[in-house]
Amino acid sequence: MAGLSLQHPWAFTFGLLGNIISFMTYLAPLPTFYRIYKNKSTQGFQSVPYVVALFSAMLWIYYALIKSNECLLITINSAGCVIETIYIVVYLVYAPKKAKMFTAKIMLLLNVGVFGLILLLTLLLATGEKRIVLLGWVCVGFSVSVFVAPLSIIRQVVRTRSVEFMPFSLSLSLTVSAVIWFLYGLFIKDKYVALPNVIGFAFGVIQMVLYAFYRNATPVLPAKEVSDDKEVSVTAVPKVPEHTVTIAKHGTPGRELKSCDVRPVECLSTGEAKQEDYVAEELGKVADTGSNAV
Repeated sequence: MAGLSLQHPWAFTFGLLGNIISFMTYLAPLPTFYRIYKNKSTQGFQSVPYVVALFSAMLWIYYALIKSNECLLITINSAGCVIETIYIVVYLVYAPKKAKMFTAKIMLLLNVGVFGLILLLTLLLATGEKRIVLLGWVCVGFSVSVFVAPLSIIRQVVRTRSVEFMPFSLSLSLTVSAVIWFLYGLFIKDKYVALPNVIGFAFGVIQMVLYAFYRNATPVLPAKEVSDDKEVSVTAVPKVPEHTVTIAKHGTPGRELKSCDVRPVECLSTGEAKQEDYVAEELGKVADTGSNAV
């Protein structure tokens, strides 16, 4: 299968064009990450599409090395690895702690664990043409996951009615890139390159339709989650500050009683009601004593 990319006169042209467009696609999220850097916050933005894209680029580099003479796949996916890594680093810097932990976990699981397992199994269990076939289908599966990963962004667009995190330039680039790489796969007769881009084209079209539908819509802010320790009950009665009343009787030392300024009658228990009556009685006696002294 070596040298197939050079047998058709249009193969190199579409491969080179695919490199250029894919590189522009990798750069399309730059405005989003600049906004994250400027606001010092990820603002609910998801890192999953970029972690999956990094993993897919790593797989395609491995596939191109095994197949041999696929330098056009190696160049664009090498650039993709560098750019996606930069995006993930920026995300980790400004993401909240929970999002950082989640991103780190899926990177360790996917980009280290799963990739290492695929590398080990394909080298040990298959040789020659069988290895290329096995690795090719693995690449197809995870390339499809790259196109499915933006579903989280699509869901956010529908939920918030805002296209802030789904720029039209990115959707357009994905669609055109899918068409170019599909034609490249046809010309070099590599179904593993051509097949995933059919799904990529479909998802690109869906994203552009959503952008056209929601670009002028009024954004809906998601409800803020309130932690349990900050919840306030609507029916709760606020605590009223207490005041100390000193009541003095002739021949006895001063006595301090606590009472509330304003309290609803139904909120008072029997004991509290008795205490209020006692305070009123004692105040009445004091008043009587004062009037008698005069």
